[in-house]
Amino acid sequence: MEKHFIIDGDNIHDIPSFYAEINRVFMQGEDWKLGNSLDAFNDLLYGGFGALQGCDKVKLVWKHTEKSKAALGVETTRKYYEEKLRPESPFNKDHFRKKLAALEVGKGETYFDILMEIIREHPNVELVTEP
Repeated sequence: MEKHFIIDGDNIHDIPSFYAEINRVFMQGEDWKLGNSLDAFNDLLYGGFGALQGCDKVKLVWKHTEKSKAALGVETTRKYYEEKLRPESPFNKDHFRKKLAALEVGKGETYFDILMEIIREHPNVELVTEP
């Protein structure tokens, strides 16, 4: 069974608002929400829970994609990496230093780019972007 979903880029201004939009679209009716995690977003697309549970194919329409791309661009990604590099952070700091360095010289992926890559890794998800 194929299901259709619409992400509204007008609702996305930063990383927390991206996950708020994802929870609005995919987690209605659940008694829990996805956290602000790329791994959680990836897990969602496998379809084991939320609105995707039991769904073989997904058509995902992302409206106002250019607005989302700007909101999840270099500045947002820089802040994301800097958070991962905080002294109390449990994350692999060397990994995130390299990611930040690549971003600073224009060769790194933005948060938006990473999301697009995650979506592409799911052959059951057809992404349609609308500027």
